[in-house]
Order: sequence, then structure tokens, then C-alpha cells
Amino acid sequence: MNKLKFTLLCLLVAGFCQAQIKSGPMLGYSEMREVLLWVQTEKSEAVKFAYWEKDVPAVKFFTDEIVTTKDQAFVAKLVADEVLPGKKYGYEVYVNKKKVNIPYPMEFQTQTLWNYRTDPPAFTFAVGSCTYTNEPRFDRPGDPYGKSIKIFEKIYEHKPNFMVWGGDNIYLREVDWNTRSGVQKRYTDFKRQPELQKLWANVHHYAVWDDHDFGPNDADRSYWGKDWTLEAFKNNWGNPNYIFKDEAITGTFFWEDCQFFLMDDRWFRAPNMLQDSTKDYFGQKQLNWLIDALRSSSAPFKFVVTGGQIVNPAAVFENYSTYPVERKQMLDKIKENKIPGVIIISGDRHHTNLQKLDREGTYPLYDFTISPLTSGAGSPVEAEYKAGTIVPGTEVNKMQTYGIMEISGKRLERVLKINVFDASGVKKWDYVINAKDLK
Repeated sequence: MNKLKFTLLCLLVAGFCQAQIKSGPMLGYSEMREVLLWVQTEKSEAVKFAYWEKDVPAVKFFTDEIVTTKDQAFVAKLVADEVLPGKKYGYEVYVNKKKVNIPYPMEFQTQTLWNYRTDPPAFTFAVGSCTYTNEPRFDRPGDPYGKSIKIFEKIYEHKPNFMVWGGDNIYLREVDWNTRSGVQKRYTDFKRQPELQKLWANVHHYAVWDDHDFGPNDADRSYWGKDWTLEAFKNNWGNPNYIFKDEAITGTFFWEDCQFFLMDDRWFRAPNMLQDSTKDYFGQKQLNWLIDALRSSSAPFKFVVTGGQIVNPAAVFENYSTYPVERKQMLDKIKENKIPGVIIISGDRHHTNLQKLDREGTYPLYDFTISPLTSGAGSPVEAEYKAGTIVPGTEVNKMQTYGIMEISGKRLERVLKINVFDASGVKKWDYVINAKDLK
């Protein structure tokens, strides 16, 4: 075989292998001794990952090998468990024992063993919510609701350590939410978007949901298909844990010295229109867990991530103020237990701002609403301006946005810098919060 024919054959084989992957690879959680790796194939295939420390490329490790199945949407979730803390690793995916040709470098990282040794490392993470990917044959007639998804290429350029998806990460439609297969097809359409692939492959990902990835618009605990959407959420994201067996997406994770509390504002939620002032939003079981977990945490920043706004005192749309008894209970418990460092990250509202709730006898509570990534954009309503909690200069209305959060400083002097960018990567504002001021 001459050299030209051999080269063409190699390219053909590489192209065939790449075509076997529908979406991914994607990075899930990162810990000191484990990293979760995700990929979706086009059909049933044997899949495994190889990985190596970037400084020692000759020594390769392999995950277990599994065969993807139609029942699980041909998704493989595999754990790299031969890793060491504070390292960067290259990796590659094998399908049927052949390396897949991915046209860009791929790497993941492990978290640092810093405690009792050094100050915690600085890190950055991206955050956003409300991602609508157009599929015209199933969308509403008229102008497309989804905007350009090149915003994800801009997020990738920041090289964040990880990304937190704040809900409405997909938009289930009428053709989707009545069947298990429909739900999975919507995830598949989202995950395979070309503009997302580099971000999937090189940034670790964590997620919560809101109504549009839980079920129909404004869906609550009565939604008949929530077991399907819970299964699909767990299949398509790489969160490290789920607190409640077989219900809700509630969980938590650490990144270096900070802790994130991933809350489910749908699974236990009573209908918005239910005539009961004590009705559930997070529900007592989940709320009790949150207060316990916050009180037990020594993190300087405790990020509570949830689909809807918490701080906003104006009872509008679906925010926590429309469930006033439970909201008061949560805020009272945080204050009574003298829990420092709490910051809310929320989505849903299709605009961006930082809200600050002054509280007598304790520190102010911040709620950073960052939305939307690609769906239609809007503005607050008059009642929200009158409430007086929107921090001046932090509004971004009627455009797509994402946040880049920077954590820096010595162990007892940690600083959070919130940066907001538009879809073109232009900074709109930034805001600094010192951990020592949240006590």
C-alpha cells in the first residue's frame, strides 16, 4: 500500500470513529481521587476512556469499558479513578477499542489537596441559565425563540475551571414531555450542538433544573412525567451526588474551599395557584437538609444554586416571595443559626441583576440572577424596581448573558468577583464581595 492510500485509509477510519460519537465527551464532577467522564454514541458501542497526567504522558490509565444501550440513550458515564490531587490530565475516548479522532485537545483537572498545607487556590467558574436550542419543526411558528449559541464559544474562551448550569438548561416542548423517549430526544438535541463540544470536553459541569427541564412551563410536583425527567437529568449531567433516593436533583459539591448547594425548586413544589399560604416550594424535607448542610459547612462562600429567585421581595411570576411562609422560614433559619457566607445563584427570569436584601442584625443576603444564555430576553417589572433590592449598575436587560465568577485571596480573606458578559464576550459589569463581610 503506498503512502497516499495509507493516509487516506487512516483519515477514513478516524472519520468513521468520530462519527460514532453523537455528543461529547463531557466532563462531569472533579474530585481529588475521581473525575466523571461522559459521552454519547450513535448506537450501541463498547466505550472506554484513556487518560494520563500531562507531565507524564507515557503512562496511560484506562477506565472500565461499558457497552452503551438504547435504553440509556447510548450514554456512557465512566469514572477516572487513578488520578492524584491537583493535577491536569489529557484524555481520549475509545469506541470498540479504537481511539476516536477529536479535532481539538481535551483535558481535565483534579482538585487540590490544600487544607493544612497552603492557602486554597484561586479558581473561576461560569454560570448561566435558560438555554433554548431551535428545532423549527417542533418550535412555535414565527421568529425563532432561541438565539445564537455561539455564546458557549465565548464562555469556553475564559477557560473556567467548571460551569454551573442554573436551570432551564433545555426547553421541553409539547412533543417531548408526555413520553420518556421525547424527554431524552430533547436532551440529545441539546447536547450535540457543535458550539458546545469544546466546552463539554474541557470544562467540568454541574447542574440544577427549573420548570422547562423538569416538565411543562411552570411545572410542579403534580407533573406526571417527573420520573422520566429525573432519569434523563441524571443520565445527561455529571453531578457527584443526589441527597434523596429516587426523588429530586438536590445535591452538593465542593470546589477547593467553597461549597455549592444544588437545590430542586420543582420536585416538591406545590402548584403556584394552590390556595394555601403554607404551601411547599422546596418542601420541608429539602429545606431542613439545606439548613443542616449550611450550618455544617465551614466554606467562606456557600453558594445556594436554584432555578428561581430567593431574595427578590416582590411576589412576581414564580419567585420565592410567591410562597411567603416558606421563604420567611428559610431566611429566619439562616439568621437564627448565624450561618455566614450564603450567596444565592438563580436563573429563570430572562434578565440579569444582583439583588441585595439588607437584614437587621446580620449581613445582607445577595441573589445573583444570571439569565438567559440563548432564550428570549426581557426585563424586570415595575414592582421589582419599587422593592429596592436591585443593586444599582447590575442590570442587563433584553440581551443574552453569562457570568464568570472569580474566587481569590488567602484562606481567611477570600474574595468573590462577579463578572457579567454579553453574548459577544463584552463585559457589562463586575461586583466584588468579601467573605469577611458576610458574617
